[in-house]
Amino acid sequence: MNKPFKVLATATILAMAALPTAAFAQQGVATPVNETAITQAKVVPGTMGKITDFVNDNTGKFITVTGRGLAATDQSEIILSITKDTKIVDAKGQTVALKSIIDDKKVVKAFYGPNITKSLPARGTALTLVVQDRDFSAIQGTVSEVTEDGSIFVKGTDLYGGYNDEIILHLDPKATILDQNHKAIEAGGIKAGMSVEAFYGPAVTMSLPAQSTTNYLVVNTDEIADLTPGTSGIITSKNEKTITVIGNPMEHGGTNYVMLHVDKDTVIVDENGALLTADALKENSYIDAFYGNVMAMSYPGQTHADKIVVKEAQAVKAEGTITNSERAGEGRVYLNVGSDDKTENDIILNISDKTVILPLAGDDTELKDGMKVVVYHSPIMTKSLPGITNAEIVIVTPDNNTVAAQ
Repeated sequence: MNKPFKVLATATILAMAALPTAAFAQQGVATPVNETAITQAKVVPGTMGKITDFVNDNTGKFITVTGRGLAATDQSEIILSITKDTKIVDAKGQTVALKSIIDDKKVVKAFYGPNITKSLPARGTALTLVVQDRDFSAIQGTVSEVTEDGSIFVKGTDLYGGYNDEIILHLDPKATILDQNHKAIEAGGIKAGMSVEAFYGPAVTMSLPAQSTTNYLVVNTDEIADLTPGTSGIITSKNEKTITVIGNPMEHGGTNYVMLHVDKDTVIVDENGALLTADALKENSYIDAFYGNVMAMSYPGQTHADKIVVKEAQAVKAEGTITNSERAGEGRVYLNVGSDDKTENDIILNISDKTVILPLAGDDTELKDGMKVVVYHSPIMTKSLPGITNAEIVIVTPDNNTVAAQ
């Protein structure tokens, strides 16, 4: 079961605290390059970030700068035309080649004229690009946890790399924190479940997860994601007080195999939010089940069901033997339903990374010829013979005579 991040490494935090605040500064780190840049910084809009796209064709030369606006009304992403009048300089006023900025993924302050389009992203003309001495990174994601010291644990996507990322961010005492309307908010207004775009660095620890300091965040305070752990799956058995669910863990935690206790405190609803009774919990039903972080260390784990969303569709249960067949290619297995000599009711199962396979023991999830299995599959099946469908759950049973065992 995936567990939320709970404990920060004390030594790492102390090491972070020892780093000078200036090491993390993202604004005001360089003296303005010249009087022209000073004037522009005061009267024209600007975006600080990295160049994420470059186009040079018969229509002109264009860059896309992705980051954050220097003022609340400035663009966080903008496409800028580079003309013969565009000045590209470093913090000392020395001319810099645009190609080197792109190749080295340098941070720039891009100043542009006030006449920009209303498109997304907006388009305008670059007046000056000022290469920054210091680098930074950025993450777009969800606040998974807010610690007692005010640090936030963010899971999401790297703004510039596009890969999944997670990081603990310590808020600089002078951090700029804005809501979705770019109005300043206090650090105490950040709650778990809120989406956030945060800029941090350049110093980042080598710990897991990494840690850094941020001095600029944009937080969506209107929408708070549900971070409750849970399982999206199928009810495989039910009695008076419990249901057994097999499926896939929720994004923010959960397990693929769980026994849930259902009582008067369990909220049961349909996909539209209408209240249901426990009678709606039927075997083979697709459900989303939510529960707390405390679970008995049994197999399967046991806990109380806080909320259950019952879906309209129901899976189809089948029992049989995995059999070698030329009709089952890569990513598929042939199921001899009923383990008999008949073929008209046999099926071919698509096996994907979403298919939950419960082996007899250990973590060997390879499906082999001769294995006896219980399968829950999609109600949607081709009209071919044998029919082809998606396997949701495959449970290997003790009664098997696999080729490997022989």
